[in-house]
Amino acid sequence: MSSPCHLAAHSIPPHTLTRLAREWLAEDTPNFDPAGVCVGSREVEARLLCKTPHSVLAGSPFFTAVFNELGCTVDWIHEEGAEIGSDAITLTAVVKGPARCLLLGERPALNCLARASGIATRCSQLRAMATEAGWHGEVAGTRKTTPGFRLVEKYAMLVGRVSMHRQDLSGMVMLKDNHIWASGSITQAVEAARSVCGFSSKIEVECRSAEEGREAAGAGADIIMLDNFKPQELHVAAQALKEEFPSLQIEASGGVTPENLASYFSPFVDIISLGCITQGCPVVDFSLKVKKPAVLVQAENCENNTKS
Repeated sequence: MSSPCHLAAHSIPPHTLTRLAREWLAEDTPNFDPAGVCVGSREVEARLLCKTPHSVLAGSPFFTAVFNELGCTVDWIHEEGAEIGSDAITLTAVVKGPARCLLLGERPALNCLARASGIATRCSQLRAMATEAGWHGEVAGTRKTTPGFRLVEKYAMLVGRVSMHRQDLSGMVMLKDNHIWASGSITQAVEAARSVCGFSSKIEVECRSAEEGREAAGAGADIIMLDNFKPQELHVAAQALKEEFPSLQIEASGGVTPENLASYFSPFVDIISLGCITQGCPVVDFSLKVKKPAVLVQAENCENNTKS
């Protein structure tokens, strides 16, 4: 049976991978590649090295797509979603192909892998915290993503086993404070949104108090986001709303960090979303090193023997 991470990879349409790979390559090399003259098209082999121990590998479909576009092959030693061990440097994959093509793909492919693996690693750590605490709700990301790179970052959340939340404004409806103020009231905003999205989309409303949450639930909202609540205030408000509206889902957001996440866990809270999953998230350090030709290795060995 396929692992959840393999299933996540199957969610990306092949034509989307191809389009993204071509866009990234065109951005990085829009015209000539003068350095390509130095290496030509002889076949070379490069080793992908991970230099950040205890990282979760994510982004291999994007990495592979970049090199496939250039006529190179990638053989993975570690599977998508695997935690790379404690070694300071871990061989992760081997890339083969024409030298100039391999070097054309190096930076775009590494950028994807480093960013996606960093997000997946953070997500995995947050999910582990929830599991260890016995909390059965969902840790979720947000729309605070890098423009043009959202699909990669949302995919990395899947690999890290947290919820992607909504994909974009065309997905689930979220009515924030500015929507409420511009429309006049929570009830008016919910009713207007429902008239457009019908039964096929959930409506979430950002609320600053239990009273606002009660109005939103009464107007037909499916999810209430209790925004910027202190943990103890959150627990009291969430319990009160759940008791009055048992089918209501409660999301906590605003001010949540990896350091204070555990204080937001509650049987009355269904979702906790964190912008830091993507904003300010450390990347995983990968490098791609071309294997030296045997003739150069022999020459270096001879030189070293002569010196000794």
